[in-house]
Amino acid sequence: MRETLTEIYDRMTHAGDLRQDAAQRALLPELDRIRAALEDRAGRRKGLLGGLFGKAPDAVRGLYLWGGVGRGKSMLMDLFHAGVAIDAKRRVHFHAFMQEVQAALHAARKTGVDDAIRPVAEEIAAKLRLLCFDEMQITDIADAMIVGRLFQMLFDRGVTVVTTSNRAPDDLYKDGLNRPLFLPFIALLKDRMEVREIESETDYRQHRLQGAQVYFAPADRTAKEALGRIWSELTGGGADAALRLTVKGREVVIEDYHAGVARASFWDLCGRPLGPADYLALAGAVRVLILEDIPHLSSENYNQAKRFVTLIDALYEAKVRLVCSAADEPERLYMEGEGSFEFERTASRLREMQAADWGAGRG
Repeated sequence: MRETLTEIYDRMTHAGDLRQDAAQRALLPELDRIRAALEDRAGRRKGLLGGLFGKAPDAVRGLYLWGGVGRGKSMLMDLFHAGVAIDAKRRVHFHAFMQEVQAALHAARKTGVDDAIRPVAEEIAAKLRLLCFDEMQITDIADAMIVGRLFQMLFDRGVTVVTTSNRAPDDLYKDGLNRPLFLPFIALLKDRMEVREIESETDYRQHRLQGAQVYFAPADRTAKEALGRIWSELTGGGADAALRLTVKGREVVIEDYHAGVARASFWDLCGRPLGPADYLALAGAVRVLILEDIPHLSSENYNQAKRFVTLIDALYEAKVRLVCSAADEPERLYMEGEGSFEFERTASRLREMQAADWGAGRG
């Protein structure tokens, strides 16, 4: 007899690998329902008559799991996805998936088809019975205009969707352009998926950093090793996909990302010609940013220094938890030259962001 997800969860909490949480545990029977139904159908499809009549089975009713950041949604998704014993499954960040879809639609249109969404949906459904999305959110008008028909076609072709989100379905694409055209998608989600909120009071990423050192100077080998340990603890070992943000038609890519935690160097974010809109998009997409190798700043790297100030302002306003390594203490990063006076506010914010409860009010 296979372990249920609840039994696996209990075993992991007893071993100290997870912290027991009643709100998380209460959701496991719902995920077990989906797992059992998917495995049962996969087994029957392998039988003698499986696939002979060419009709896709009805999709197993999926789950839309929403709640504040750091509540354990991604951990539950990890547990569920790993525990479903079928091959035709995929877990992917929702934004990355929509980037792939947009690229596939572009390629399909080049072939002259009347309806580009149909072949894209058919290709996805031919490979998958389960799609697991991390962090469903709709911010792009192009995505908003296609998700309804795309998901309808996926559901009709037997694809089950399980997704996490920081927002309730009714808050998706809130205040977006032409939002009335998007509302049928919300109705579709409610019709084809169970909607459950995880109501835990605990932000686990915040808890792990509570009282921990988050600013390391100088940026030496010891600091790098410390950041590596924090990254591993917050992500369970590393990135699962790059974070891709579309800003004003451009793509900003953060290569190391997992479940709201991003890791980048100073030069990744401030050495490139990024602006306020890019940093605001990043701050809205992540809960924790690990930033490495902030150098001494001066007139010699004035443009990079200006970008760094803008980045810190965006992180500060969004209450993003910052973990970083730097050449010096905040007050000694920018000692002379144009911009040094203005940097005093940034230094003050860097100090404030080291507080144990920084970011606790977000989400």
